[in-house]
Amino acid sequence: MLNEEAKRSIVGSMRGFKERYAIEMQQMGFDQNHVHYLCRFLPKYSGGQVIRLIKSISAKHVFKEVPEVKKVLWGGEFWTDGYYIGTVSGRGDRKIIEEYIKKQGREKDINQLELFDL
Repeated sequence: MLNEEAKRSIVGSMRGFKERYAIEMQQMGFDQNHVHYLCRFLPKYSGGQVIRLIKSISAKHVFKEVPEVKKVLWGGEFWTDGYYIGTVSGRGDRKIIEEYIKKQGREKDINQLELFDL
């Protein structure tokens, strides 16, 4: 479970992504043991490249701003290797994805999800 300082650091690390990488970070949602992002990017990037950028930059940012986080990690890695990507196209519905992010978490834990519009 991330503490509030680490969550703020992750959110802060995503600011400026659009200007630096042409990746528009639109929403983030924190759940018990994972984070959801709604982002938009050009096809010059693969989904895996975007995930690697997000994980790399946010981990460096958190370790710099909240160094005590490293003490509670297994092997010093902030993110796991896994991820899931769902895409929205001209035929998809962005609202469905937004609602999915908002409603993540088991019913009894729904209050733990925090959304940040970026």
